[in-house]
Amino acid sequence: MSAEDLRAKIREIPDFPKPGILFYDITTLLKDAGAYKDAIDLMVEPYVDLGVDLVVGMESRGFIFSGPIAYKLGAGFIPVRKLGKLPSETVSVEYALEYGSNTLEIHKDSIQPGQRVLVVDDLLATGGTVRGTIELVERLKGQIVGLAFLVELLSLHGRDRLSAYKTTSVIQY
Repeated sequence: MSAEDLRAKIREIPDFPKPGILFYDITTLLKDAGAYKDAIDLMVEPYVDLGVDLVVGMESRGFIFSGPIAYKLGAGFIPVRKLGKLPSETVSVEYALEYGSNTLEIHKDSIQPGQRVLVVDDLLATGGTVRGTIELVERLKGQIVGLAFLVELLSLHGRDRLSAYKTTSVIQY
């Protein structure tokens, strides 16, 4: 399936979660086994030969893609979670949202210095969540080899905040 075929599988829901927002619902793509497999394949393709040691996925929809991508790359999987969800010693970062802030955490012992890390999420919007995740990975001295997304909202210019990193997306709006 091409990126355009996958795009056609995504349901658009106007005025969700609030008036004026057009929500791209990926659950309609995920329930199609072939589309889900092709989405994973297209997301992983640019990183197959980059020697990825670890795939970092952000809570929660990022987990849908980061686990299978780690499997395909023969890499470990590291979850980045919201504050208070990880049981062992963590490092955390607070980052700005459109309306307020949020905090992300990663286990302090999850990345060893120099390990090659691919960061994966379902959506690149403003780039705030991925910037926070990048900060966590780099504080643990991981080397970021790329940032992979299923969907990118071009009008929000999130990629502009990520120019130092290889950034890929399968579907753009």
